[in-house]
Amino acid sequence: MRTTLDLPENLVLEAMKSTNIKTKTKVIITALEQLIKKSKISEIKNYKGKVDLNIDLDEIRGRNVNYN
Repeated sequence: MRTTLDLPENLVLEAMKSTNIKTKTKVIITALEQLIKKSKISEIKNYKGKVDLNIDLDEIRGRNVNYN
């Protein structure tokens, strides 16, 4: 999608320099991807302590294992 943006040039240049990304387009795409990733991680953190992870994988997979 082609879009016109009015971005602070110093901010874009600093982002390009700190990430070693050569193009403005790529640095903006990377920033958007990281923003989405951070948001999803934040949503997942809301489940902390709310999901029972006491799972017996051997039982789920139908394995008969004796640890004697």
